[in-house]
Amino acid sequence: MDLYIYYRVCSEHAEMLQSRAWAMQQSLAKEYGIVTGLKRRSQEKDGRQTWMEIYQAVPEHFEAILERAIAQAGLAHFIDGQRKTEYFLDVSSCA
Repeated sequence: MDLYIYYRVCSEHAEMLQSRAWAMQQSLAKEYGIVTGLKRRSQEKDGRQTWMEIYQAVPEHFEAILERAIAQAGLAHFIDGQRKTEYFLDVSSCA
């Protein structure tokens, strides 16, 4: 399963969030052999940006692992509001 998490960040905190989130994702990718991604929308609204973390082919119980990593990285301090989490499965095609 792939995990997508999006949230808002005040523009003034974006640089710090990017640095910490990227470092956290690199550590998780190395330790768990997953593919990660970090994206943001191109436009801002009311001084806030929308960011998305991507984690592909995550192991079972990855959310607990991720929550610990977020706490260690101090990401919650830079996030404005709640993190919204969604899971997606690959769609297999029949030939």
